[in-house]
Amino acid sequence: MLALVAPTLFVNEGTGSWEPWTVTAAAAVGAVLFLLRELSARHPLLDLRLVARPLVSSGLAHKAAAGLATAGLGYLVTLQLQLDWGWTPGLAAIGMLPQVIVLVAAGPFVNPLVERVGGGRAAWLGATAVVFGLAVYGLLNGFGYVWVAIALVLVAAGMRVVGVVAAVNVFRGLPKNRTSIGAALTDTATEVTSGVGIAVSGTILAALFTGDIAASNWSPRQTTQFHEAVTIAGLTLTAVAAALVGWAILRTRNAADGQASTPAADGIGEKITA
Repeated sequence: MLALVAPTLFVNEGTGSWEPWTVTAAAAVGAVLFLLRELSARHPLLDLRLVARPLVSSGLAHKAAAGLATAGLGYLVTLQLQLDWGWTPGLAAIGMLPQVIVLVAAGPFVNPLVERVGGGRAAWLGATAVVFGLAVYGLLNGFGYVWVAIALVLVAAGMRVVGVVAAVNVFRGLPKNRTSIGAALTDTATEVTSGVGIAVSGTILAALFTGDIAASNWSPRQTTQFHEAVTIAGLTLTAVAAALVGWAILRTRNAADGQASTPAADGIGEKITA
């Protein structure tokens, strides 16, 4: 929580204030103390040795990238549709439908895809769609709603595949007597990075946009600032998601494709992500 608050304080109070630096230091100290506690505890809340396993860490990285992309993109698009383009809340909700439709409709196609191309390749394809969707939004969001819809569809489709395969990888990478922690790990990875995605996007907007962003009439300067902020935020999310995906692929580059997924395990993953 402190790590997410610190950027906001830097924007609001400035780098010359003691508050953001104090919160940042407290976040760093808290993280170190938590790691030391988990490494020394007999029954740790988060067993870092399990997280370090290749399949587990790669699965969590994929889930993190998907959570970051979905939350960050949804936040940016919602603001753009309503505040920049002047859509009503109801119309903006309709504008988000491509993402919702793909998330719901893609379910029956995930398992056949995984069985056809293999778990490793399916994860790579899904992650690539997520990153590419973010890049499309970051670069082309100012050219009309069509590009926004394409970005929503790509991220949603990629997330649907990555969500299943990543969860399965986490379960397969854990010892048989520790699989109960798998669902908690995957949910936590998604929830934490969803918060990070919104915090990063919001901080960039707050840093670059002057005045009241909720005001009904923006000046030409404010409109330009918003467009620049949305582009930078979208490309920042793209870079972070790409880094997570790249790291996940490196973690499992020597793993056999057959270890990444099985039809039976995919059914478990489908339930987890439903």
